[in-house]
Amino acid sequence: MALSQSALSELLDAMRAGGSIDVMREAMTLVLQELIEAEATAVIGAGRYERTDERTTHRNGSRTRLLSTKAGDVELHIPKFREGSFLPCLLEPRRRIDRALWAVVMESYVHGVSTRKVDDLVRALGIDAGISKSEVSRICGDLDAVVGAFRERRLDHVAFPYVFLDATYVKAHEGASVVSKAIVIATGVTATGDREVLGLAVGDSEDGAFWTAFARSLRARGLGGVRLVISDAHQGLKAAIAAVFIGAAWQRCRVHFLRNVLSRIQKGRAEMVLALIRTIWAQPDPAAVREQLDAVADKLGAGFPVVAAMLREAREDVTAFAAFPFAHWKKIWSTNPLERVNKEIKRRSDVVGIFPNEAAVLRLAGAVLLEVHDEWAIAERRYLAEGSMALLDRAPDDGLAKEVDGGRSLLLAS
Repeated sequence: MALSQSALSELLDAMRAGGSIDVMREAMTLVLQELIEAEATAVIGAGRYERTDERTTHRNGSRTRLLSTKAGDVELHIPKFREGSFLPCLLEPRRRIDRALWAVVMESYVHGVSTRKVDDLVRALGIDAGISKSEVSRICGDLDAVVGAFRERRLDHVAFPYVFLDATYVKAHEGASVVSKAIVIATGVTATGDREVLGLAVGDSEDGAFWTAFARSLRARGLGGVRLVISDAHQGLKAAIAAVFIGAAWQRCRVHFLRNVLSRIQKGRAEMVLALIRTIWAQPDPAAVREQLDAVADKLGAGFPVVAAMLREAREDVTAFAAFPFAHWKKIWSTNPLERVNKEIKRRSDVVGIFPNEAAVLRLAGAVLLEVHDEWAIAERRYLAEGSMALLDRAPDDGLAKEVDGGRSLLLAS
C-alpha cells in the first residue's frame, strides 16, 4: 500500500492544526481506499496499468459504497472487474441484514419471548452482559427509518412490464398468542430488463382484502406499464390482480400448478403424468403450446379425468406467457425467481423462530429485501436482455417466428 506523499502531508498539517472529525474521516477514507486497492491488486494479480503474466482480469470502473465507522459514514470506491465480482474483506456483505437480525434477536430477548435458538444465539453474541431496552429501541428505530423509506419510495421512474407476487409465512407473538403472519412481496422487471424489489407488507392473512390493499399501494407509488403479473392461484390474489392491474395478463405459476396436480394423483404414477404435462412448456411457439395442452388433456382424460379437467380449466392461465417474447418464457412462466428471495427471508427468520411482534417481522424482511434490491442493482447481467425487452412493443399475433442467432433465441416478426 503506497499513500502519496502529498496526501499524507496535507493530512498531517491538518491534524497538527487541531483537525476536526472531518479530518479523521478523510484520513480513514484514504487508508481504507488504499486497502481496497491493495486487495484488488492481489486478486487481479497486477496493479493499475501494470502488465504481468499472472493477471486474471482487468478493472472496469467502480461503484460507491458507504461504510459506517466511529468517525462517521465514509464513501468508498469498490473496483469492478470485467470478469467476476469483487467485495473487499473489510466490507461485511449483507450488513443491513445482520443488523436487522441482531435487533430482532435483542428485542425478543428483552421482551422475554425468545425461543431456545434465540437464547443460544444471544449467548453466542456475548449479550449475557446485558443490553438496555433503550439501546434496542435505538437500533430498531434506525433500521425502521431505512426500511420505511425503501418501502415508500416512488416507482414511476421506469415501466415494469413484468411483476411477480408471492407470500411466505412466519410466526409472531400477538398478545398472549402465537399467530402466523403473511409476508407478501412484489418484485418487477423494468423496461430495460433489470430487476427491482417493488414492495412488501406484513399482515394476519393472505386474503383478498390484504392483497388488494397491497396492490393498490404499489399503484399509488407510481407502478405502471404492467403487461403480465406472475403468481400462484390464490383466490384472494387473483381477485386483487383483476381489480388493480386492469389490462394486464395473468400467468399462473407453473410450479404451483404442478404441485396442485401432484396432490390429485397417486404417488406411483406421478412422474409419468408430470413428465407428460411438462411437454406443454417445451413447445417452440404460442400455437404449439396451446395445442400441446389440449393434446395432453385428451391423453389424460381416460385415466386421470380430474387432472385433464384441471388442465382445461387453467388453459389460459398457465399459457399466458406464450403471448410474450420467446426469449422471456423461461423467466416469466413461474415465480421461481421470487421463491429464491423467500428462501433467504426464511433462512434468516428461522434463526429467530418466533418474532416478538409484527414490526420485527417487517424490520427483518425489509432489511433482507433491501440487500437483495441492492445486489440486483449492481449485478453484472440484466435479468432479461435489453434488446429482447424491445420485442414487447411488437404485436404477438403478427406471425412471430423463432430465430437462433449466435446461440441466443429471439422472437422476430416474420
